[in-house]
Amino acid sequence: MARKQNDKAVKPYRDFADFLAGHFPVKMQKLTVDAGLSCPNRDGTVGTGGCIYCNNAAFSPGFGNRREPVAVQLERSRAFFARKYPAMRYLAYFQSYTATHGDPDLLMAMYGEALGVDGVDGLIIGTRPDCMPQHLLDRLAGMGRFVMIEYGAESSHDRTLQLINRCHTWADTVDAVRRTHASGLPVGLHFIMGLPGETADDMMATVDRINDLPVDVVKFHQLQIVRGTELCRRYENGTAGVEPFGVDAYLELCCRIVRRLRSDIAIERFVSQSPADLLAAPRWGLKNHEFTDLLRNRLNSESNGK
Repeated sequence: MARKQNDKAVKPYRDFADFLAGHFPVKMQKLTVDAGLSCPNRDGTVGTGGCIYCNNAAFSPGFGNRREPVAVQLERSRAFFARKYPAMRYLAYFQSYTATHGDPDLLMAMYGEALGVDGVDGLIIGTRPDCMPQHLLDRLAGMGRFVMIEYGAESSHDRTLQLINRCHTWADTVDAVRRTHASGLPVGLHFIMGLPGETADDMMATVDRINDLPVDVVKFHQLQIVRGTELCRRYENGTAGVEPFGVDAYLELCCRIVRRLRSDIAIERFVSQSPADLLAAPRWGLKNHEFTDLLRNRLNSESNGK
């Protein structure tokens, strides 16, 4: 117990474990699910071609298979973790593409199937801020279970969103976050640092705008140039307008983010790691936890030096 208290004492920011501890009495593990859904920015609903950086294979779940029912995917993933952590409880994480893009009755049946799996105590639903109709939000809020909505905002700057072919606006994000918070559901936001045309000051302006919203959890990660994307094609021919972060520069940016972000907002992560065979740049040679350790050490050093 003393070790846990000491670890918490030196934690330089509120993290996702802190957030979950406020909702669950035991350790929780996310189990990713591929629901086989599409994206309104690919199927013509709001656009075609998708975001210029997006290759969904870079973040699709390792255990999931869209040809398999949700319950089968979750049972397989749960069995993997249960061998080592028999007391673990789980959250079904609908991550791939846009997990609220579909017939509402079918979506609700899918969410209910996930919650029917033994050990699954809640849902995290990844979606776009322009893809959360109020009637679906009301049904989710009425489930009486833990349901967190995670919106891919990516940037607060409309010029950037247009440049990356995101096909929604920052106003869409503000509206979705406020409606979701009003429904009583926790809200997460996702941002990419280093998008084309954005300076460090632009990214800090995004942090300021996050602070103005009723957000519970935020994810940041460095821009990754992933093979098979429009961004990669532009990067390779010199027209992308981006310079991928080096480790030191990104560490400094993350320190600025922590100093600027509202302290009650939990930061789930600062980095993402695409599969090596898909990642063109940046190739840091660090695992996610290794970067996080470097960041926490730097933040603690700064704090101790004051």
